[in-house]
Amino acid sequence: MAAALNKQHYHHHQQQQQQLQMDGGKYVRYTPEQVEALERVYNECPKPSSLHRQQLIRECPILSNIEPKQIKVWFQNRRCREKQRKESFRLQTVNKKLSAMNKLLMEENDRLQKQVSHLVYENGYMRQQLHSSSAMTTDNSCESVVISGQQQQNPTAQQPPKDASNPAGLLAMAEETLAQFLSKATGTAVDWVQMIGMKPGPDSIGIVAVSRNCTGIAARVCGLVSLEPSKIAEILKDRSSWFRDCRCIDVLNVIPTGDGGTIEFVYMQTYAPTTLAAARDFWILRYTTSLEDGSLVICERSLISTIGVPSGPPPLGFVRAEVLPSGYLIRPCEGGCSIIHIVDHVDLDAGCVPEVLRPLYDSSKILAQTMTIAALRHIRQIAQESNGEVQYGGGRQPAVLRTFSQKLCRGFNDAVNGFVDDGWSLLDNDGAEDVTIMVNSTNKYFGSQYNSSMFPSIGRGVLCAKASMLLQNVPPALLVRFLREHRSEWADYGIDAYSAACLKSSPYEVPCPRPRGFPSGYVVLPLAHTVEHEEFLEVVRMEGHALSPEDMTLARDMYLLQLGNGLDENAVGACAQLVFAPIDESFANDAPLLPSGFRVIQLDPKTDGPSTTRTLDLASTLEVGSGGARTTDDGDGTYNFRSVLTIAFQFTFENQLRDTVAVMARQYIRSIVGSVQRVAMAIAPSPLNPQLGLKSLPGSPEALTLARWICRSYRIYTGGELLQSDSQAGDGVLKQLWHHSDAILCCSMQTNASPVFTFANQAGLDMLETTLVALQDIMLDKTLEESGGKALFSEFSKIMQQGFAYLPSGLCVSSMGRPLSYEQAVAWKVLDDDNLNHCIAFMFTNWSFV
Repeated sequence: MAAALNKQHYHHHQQQQQQLQMDGGKYVRYTPEQVEALERVYNECPKPSSLHRQQLIRECPILSNIEPKQIKVWFQNRRCREKQRKESFRLQTVNKKLSAMNKLLMEENDRLQKQVSHLVYENGYMRQQLHSSSAMTTDNSCESVVISGQQQQNPTAQQPPKDASNPAGLLAMAEETLAQFLSKATGTAVDWVQMIGMKPGPDSIGIVAVSRNCTGIAARVCGLVSLEPSKIAEILKDRSSWFRDCRCIDVLNVIPTGDGGTIEFVYMQTYAPTTLAAARDFWILRYTTSLEDGSLVICERSLISTIGVPSGPPPLGFVRAEVLPSGYLIRPCEGGCSIIHIVDHVDLDAGCVPEVLRPLYDSSKILAQTMTIAALRHIRQIAQESNGEVQYGGGRQPAVLRTFSQKLCRGFNDAVNGFVDDGWSLLDNDGAEDVTIMVNSTNKYFGSQYNSSMFPSIGRGVLCAKASMLLQNVPPALLVRFLREHRSEWADYGIDAYSAACLKSSPYEVPCPRPRGFPSGYVVLPLAHTVEHEEFLEVVRMEGHALSPEDMTLARDMYLLQLGNGLDENAVGACAQLVFAPIDESFANDAPLLPSGFRVIQLDPKTDGPSTTRTLDLASTLEVGSGGARTTDDGDGTYNFRSVLTIAFQFTFENQLRDTVAVMARQYIRSIVGSVQRVAMAIAPSPLNPQLGLKSLPGSPEALTLARWICRSYRIYTGGELLQSDSQAGDGVLKQLWHHSDAILCCSMQTNASPVFTFANQAGLDMLETTLVALQDIMLDKTLEESGGKALFSEFSKIMQQGFAYLPSGLCVSSMGRPLSYEQAVAWKVLDDDNLNHCIAFMFTNWSFV
């Protein structure tokens, strides 16, 4: 690298000398005062114009003896030096990161070598014991060998901590916790297995592993962060800022140790992810200290009642859980960076959870995504913000936007859990238990503006309607993406607009379900996203319209602050959720938020299901990428995973209208559940009923048949081949059509209504920004720009008579309202096997968003 820089500098020096010779053959030596004056100008304008340079000579007498061309050369050289400096600094930074990552990988390799040696030793020992067994050896001896091996793998299952009723005992327990944590972070105390899809590298999240065959569940991650150890420790201790499931964390007592460290007594509560389970709480001892090599360590474990921790049962609605030795090892490295090891090891008492939900509490993968990786991602986000690498959105600082995200998550978690100490109480149901209604009449959701003397006799409150359900073979990311992109499939604009108005005023109107529909205008304004785009924050503006003359007060734009998580369908054990809250145009930093939304968590897949075969249909056989249903089988066509969906919507109410609002909310949630069930059934690549892949239309053929009709009709009417002839055997026609580079779409041949789309290949779905499920709700005339629509309908009779037509370039509009252009379009009739008109096909070439 140095040789390349020297060579580059030499060439620039030669160019400078040549330029000086052309200008007079003399080399100018600038005085310190002249350099200072030029530097001042450079800081304001690195590339001044010719007029600017001449003005500089006139206004600065100390530069009067220098020619304008020589000053031009000075600025050229100065820009070159600045560019070289920045490039050199960048390369040095990358080199430091690579060196630190290489060190981390070498240490990880050493740890894996130790783990292999340990397993080889155990395997040899067990082989020796089995070999020495004779006919008189009973089965119990073999069991004792296995149990012994398991105990060696799980040192945390040994004796409980020493009595710490005195300072010496407390410090001894802290040191024991430290030793056990380090053995997990850098040793073989836990049988770690690398998490699939997590590849180490300078820009990756790090090395991620989960536990196998140990007490409780454990996850481990190590990575490189561009922050000082003390700053990282400060961030990690503030767990409520990055652990979205943390309801509260209180430090009850701090005891300093002789080596400058601290021992803390901590009480923590965590939310339940769904309405079907209870929340958890922990009593924790946290030990912070420094090692001899300068590393900073924060380790923790659960306390036991024998050392003075408050005894008795946990609070109402909570289950006591245990933290086994866990923590953070933060090691400083060159360049202000740190190598961090994070270990989370917990026992969440999965036995008290319904069996179907136990994967939420006994899955190391879910623990890794929700807690361990989340910690490292948050630190990396802070590091990028500190280095100025994050673009601000909406004129707000990243910390402010992060606060909004936290408020949305916390508000939604509060609604899902409905804690009694927050003021929530259960409302009597209507005999069915599918929807739970809870009310909260405290003032925590309303500021002083709602308690004015204008309505002294009117009390206000918040009502939450929520439900949970199990979904079969529904990818969480795909479902949440669909709910985000197609609100009209499940939302009622009248009810949502009423909820938004209630936050800003005190209307006496009672909402009621209205005809399903949403405003035509739908604009998404991105605000922020995290490092790996696993979380985004945006503002959604929906243009209002009145459904009747009485609804003119609701005919106004509606704004939602919306948070999305886990939309990457390749993430293992991740939670996908969509949370939103109505806001006004001012969108103040202290605006009250009343979040509602959806959360989908995939449970660990079962592998003992029967193997089944699939038939070829539009949703279960095509790899439709981000726009549709993607198969997630294990290679034999078997789909056997489940997800738990939680829905929670919040509404404000006047006390005298509480029961009326409760009836409305219950009906609204039931309608949403019905809509989500239909969507889930449609996008689920289920082998049990593959025909659910696409809503059936009268006379709708299977995908392979339709693909064959499209290609055959194209050949008949245009005389050309739509696909390569050598790929039209078996299902090759369908695959070629699906992956065709041009957007191919089919429309119905309705005469009394606007044609609707019935099929599209992957490029067509990308162009319309939709999925196979929602495609059949899109009308042809809604996607065409005015001139393009006129051109099409003017050629419609020609298409019906000749069978095809070429359309000029034009504009379209996607289902998300984004304009796009295409270079040319071809339309042709599609004939079935009886040569009857089935539909009209369109092919848009060279399309792109404007």
